[in-house]
Amino acid sequence: MENTDQLAQKPKRPRISTQHTVVSTTSVLNKDFVIKEDILKEIGQIADNSNTEVYVVGGYVRDYFLGREQTDLDFTVVGDSINFAKEVARHYKTKPIIYEKFRTALVQTGQYKCEFVGTRKEKYYHDSRNPVVTEGSLDDDIRRRDFTINTIAVSLNQDKFGTIVDIFSGKKDIDRRIIRTPLEPTITYNDDPLRMVRAARFAAQLGFEVEEGSFRAIKKIADRINIVAQERITEEFLKILAAKKPSKGLRLLYESDLFLHIFPELHKLAGVESKFDGKQSFAHKDILRHTFKVLDNVAERSTNLWLRFAALVHDIAKPAVKRFTPGMGWSFHGHEDVGARWIEDIFRRLRLPLDKVDYVERLVRLHQRPMQLVDEGVTDSAVRRLAFHAGDALEDLFLLCRADITTNNPHLSEQYLNNYEIVFQKVVEVQEKDKLREFQSPVRGEEIMELCDLQPSKPVGMVKSRIEEAILDGIIPNEHDAARSYLLENKDAWLEEINNVLNG
Repeated sequence: MENTDQLAQKPKRPRISTQHTVVSTTSVLNKDFVIKEDILKEIGQIADNSNTEVYVVGGYVRDYFLGREQTDLDFTVVGDSINFAKEVARHYKTKPIIYEKFRTALVQTGQYKCEFVGTRKEKYYHDSRNPVVTEGSLDDDIRRRDFTINTIAVSLNQDKFGTIVDIFSGKKDIDRRIIRTPLEPTITYNDDPLRMVRAARFAAQLGFEVEEGSFRAIKKIADRINIVAQERITEEFLKILAAKKPSKGLRLLYESDLFLHIFPELHKLAGVESKFDGKQSFAHKDILRHTFKVLDNVAERSTNLWLRFAALVHDIAKPAVKRFTPGMGWSFHGHEDVGARWIEDIFRRLRLPLDKVDYVERLVRLHQRPMQLVDEGVTDSAVRRLAFHAGDALEDLFLLCRADITTNNPHLSEQYLNNYEIVFQKVVEVQEKDKLREFQSPVRGEEIMELCDLQPSKPVGMVKSRIEEAILDGIIPNEHDAARSYLLENKDAWLEEINNVLNG
């Protein structure tokens, strides 16, 4: 069993000065940035030919210093960014996507996605999701950015090609692996509250720490996230989930109280509740801590985003069903079924793709079944049912089950893994032998209607289910002729039973 320390302990964060002193631009010009990409050299030449001052800024520069490849390129243009983007698009014989309101344009060429933004100021009003944009200087444009690590600009013009402009010591923060805002944190986060989630995303993606003052500011104004469009929040959330160690970012969302607003079901998983029944004390483990460990276990083995999401929500309903029984302790009976029923509503609220609902529902509903088979006995009938319900998610289900073993007892862990392997091999064997992949009744609806003299109706599906149940119970093989004969033998009795049920 995992220890029961609560997740909600005060987070330990780097003690770093929260002063936001601006260094003069001229004092940080250093020609030590080696640009190798031809596209940056070519855009620099286009800039010189059109007498335009252009800088590559943001993620490309940050990732250059981190040794990470980057194909999304952000450019700051001192002047008319849209006209310059059109010049770039003409050079690469493509068409730009233009956003006049925000003075931005996007040019896709080969593997690179190039976004051009005019130097600007942004102002967010308290009740608005969109900024009011006005023209500004290079310094204004750098000041409006989210974090110091994304404020570094590199000139592409020939006279100062490769020169770094780093007015907020972003390179130093990259070296220290710190996420810090260029302005006072409450100003930066109030300007665009999504940046609070982005702080957690960068922490997860880069393995950085959020500076203490930034963290306090997020916690103080966490409710401001409610003004941000759900689609923007979800995009950042999924990036956290796709990180090498997702729990790093998710812990920040919990500790800063952002979970209360963007995923309250997860927030409720935290904490340990104890009971004393007069004879013995009982406590259940912190479900959120356990969930994060399961998610990280899955992330070590798979990049499948929706398998990771299933790991995140596999115990989502435990707080709703938890019960205390004197002498026995805590139980969470039926949490897998309740949780599975919640999935579609969660997907709709978070604006997630609904075509992934069935997959996640299946994994949540079935994640207890393999261990139950170990306890109840691995019968062919039970194995067929598991294979049938898991379908093409079978291997992912067992990956989730193995990741769900978070005990610190190595003997127990090995025992559980061995038991899962026995069940898995049995399921694979039966699945292949009985042709259960993509299984459904070999006698289809049209044939059932013809043999039973039925119109399209509920009884057709009920008859079909009787045939499927017989196959899963091993009464008949998964073959058309055997299923058809079984239907003919039983149809009269079935139809009488079905009519009795439907007619009360």
